[in-house]
Amino acid sequence: MVNNKTLWDGVLAEMELTLSRANFGTWFRHTHIYKQDDGVVYISVPNAFVRDWLTNKYHKAILSSLRTHAPEIRSLEYIIAKLGDNQNKQATQQMESTPSTENTLGLQDLYINKESNLNPKYTFDTFVTGPFNEVAYAAAQAVIKNPGTNYNPLFIYGNTGLGKTHLIQSIGNYLKKLNVNKKVYYITSENFTIDYVNLVRSGKGNYFKEKYRKYDLLIMDDIQFFSGKEGTQEELFHLFNNFYENNKQIVFSSDKSPKFIDNIDDRLRSRFEGGMIVDVIKPDYESRLAILQTKAQTMNFDVPKEVLEYVASTVQDNVRELEGSLNTILCQSQAKKRMLTVSEIKNLIKNNIKPKKTISIKDVMKIVADFYNIEERFLYEKTRRKEVVKPRQIIMYLLREDFSTSYPYIGQKLGGRDHTTVIHAYEKIKTDLKVNQILTQEIEQIRTLLYNT
Repeated sequence: MVNNKTLWDGVLAEMELTLSRANFGTWFRHTHIYKQDDGVVYISVPNAFVRDWLTNKYHKAILSSLRTHAPEIRSLEYIIAKLGDNQNKQATQQMESTPSTENTLGLQDLYINKESNLNPKYTFDTFVTGPFNEVAYAAAQAVIKNPGTNYNPLFIYGNTGLGKTHLIQSIGNYLKKLNVNKKVYYITSENFTIDYVNLVRSGKGNYFKEKYRKYDLLIMDDIQFFSGKEGTQEELFHLFNNFYENNKQIVFSSDKSPKFIDNIDDRLRSRFEGGMIVDVIKPDYESRLAILQTKAQTMNFDVPKEVLEYVASTVQDNVRELEGSLNTILCQSQAKKRMLTVSEIKNLIKNNIKPKKTISIKDVMKIVADFYNIEERFLYEKTRRKEVVKPRQIIMYLLREDFSTSYPYIGQKLGGRDHTTVIHAYEKIKTDLKVNQILTQEIEQIRTLLYNT
């Protein structure tokens, strides 16, 4: 029988793949397996609210994951155990006494510095750089050398799971290490909003201002969620001005460029755009392999080269899925007391990878037309107007690059054009992308709209 810790770590590793960081932390922090008894697993949870939420939202997924690791499990129960309970304390102490295993499964996410709200595992030492993030990394390095002067604010954007949080928290951890008296604070936009609402409701609005203005460095994650929240935006605007005027550093992350965040006040948007804006894109194969090698080394996990190469070639979307796949492989290898075969890993990864969204040519055309604010019908016409030619060429590029659609078929779908026209468009965009940063950002934004909405 798989021991409780190994079993639950495996479940957590799989759940982390499917949930946002906020959800994972909220619902799975302070949970563990209390005991196994005759095929029934008893999960210890901190309160009734978490119990009910796990029961209603994640029960099937948890049970399925448990059975993946231990087929003999029949059912699942929840037990409320407060952190002060002896048995819970013993379990916590047992978890804390095995730091190497925590590291292997990335469960340091559950151990956050209470003062700075930073996760100590996010450092520059463990951050892998490559063509996909080297500009963002260089900007972060510039910030730690001269915080509050150049690149203020630093605004890093890109799709989910590409290491933005790791990078922005590394800035905070580095500055804290350099000067323990430095007041650094990391917060997500969601928690910032909750904090603001709670303090205003309790009549402590002034305390909110004092609380955040005391910091030397404020790191704010996922600010796209400020969209439409007028009250919080107003407060952030004044907070931003206070930081800027006092040469204090601000670092933001978002899944979109400031230009494309909906329902953001223009004066706040202009503040976002007033500093350094850099993007992080999907890692290439070499970068994915380097990330896996670094992660395996950190975990003291001796993984055959062919396994790492297979994972790097298969899991392509983001860094978080890469690490999650490696965590799952480790967990299952520990449970079986041997390294999984490549065949077993293929099945494992196949089950973990989210199904690709089905996207039609019509979808691509509509999203590109909307993005450039032109009527879709213009794309089919023979017009050579500049505002139409560029979107049409981008559509041709995306259909060829992302979907391997044949040149003749693309031409046929775009108003019956000759395939040589499509080849020319594809090559032009491909060449322009090497020198045109704005075009690169626009196409990444279009891809975000295509694949993540």
